[in-house]
Amino acid sequence: MIFYIFRRLTAGLVLALVILLIVFMLISNSFEDTARAILGQSATPEATADLMEERGWTRPIVVQYAEWLALAVQGDLGQSVFTSLSVLPEVLSRLAVTLSLIVPALLLTAVLSVLLGVWAASRGGAVDRIAQLISVAGHVMPGLLIAIALVVVFGVQLGWLPATGYVRFGDDPVGWARSLIMPVIVLVIPGVANMAAHVRGKMIDELNKDYVRTLRSRGLSPRKVVLKYALRNAGSPALTVMSLEFIQMFGAALVIENVFALPGFGSYAFNASLQGDIPVILGIAVFGVVLVTVVHLATDIVNGWLNPKARVH
Repeated sequence: MIFYIFRRLTAGLVLALVILLIVFMLISNSFEDTARAILGQSATPEATADLMEERGWTRPIVVQYAEWLALAVQGDLGQSVFTSLSVLPEVLSRLAVTLSLIVPALLLTAVLSVLLGVWAASRGGAVDRIAQLISVAGHVMPGLLIAIALVVVFGVQLGWLPATGYVRFGDDPVGWARSLIMPVIVLVIPGVANMAAHVRGKMIDELNKDYVRTLRSRGLSPRKVVLKYALRNAGSPALTVMSLEFIQMFGAALVIENVFALPGFGSYAFNASLQGDIPVILGIAVFGVVLVTVVHLATDIVNGWLNPKARVH
């Protein structure tokens, strides 16, 4: 198991470095545009070239990447070229907002998906059809439309929840929870639709296997067979789907945070991309890649623990 973890960790580290190099190379094409944005519309080509030379943007890409990576490993992600604020604390504060949105959404999605998927697979009939209808409805409804509908109904017309804005937990825990209810719902609906369908399908496969028939023939209760044996064997694929759902939610936060005016990771990335703020974009890329790599690594480790056969791959 230790060798398996080491192998996965090494592969994840190499992949993260390669992805960051690709991101750096892609961003290098916008160095000149960023220099013009800093100097203003009236900037001359000579002034733009001087600024690029001053900031070291004319040097070979590999050299720039190596120097940036050396500083990034030490926790120095530079400063925003427009606000002069240090990138690291800004990204961390924004990431905390996004995780406070994604983590409860992911946990709620997992619980509801397992309940709905197991319920549909074990009961069948009308119950299964209802579960499939719920799953299809969640797939076809666009997240942006759901967000706008929630804002109009619960934020504007009824006034039960704040339409937009974010309250920090330390300032008002109740206000913090109220500001996240609607964004979390928007993430949960498509998440449950996707994950519940996978849980249902895998549970049906497990319940039709010979070992389940054997357990039933020995007099074990249906609940024990479903929860103790079939659900455990279906857990490994469900964890993989859950890790993918986390990444999808991370991407969906870009839209959701702008709709609900949340000062999170997604809105910060969106604004930095519009401005061409290179240090901020690179800092966002670092945390995005590391977070995705850690999630995949954790999923592989848990799958390896649940299913020893997975360790040989």
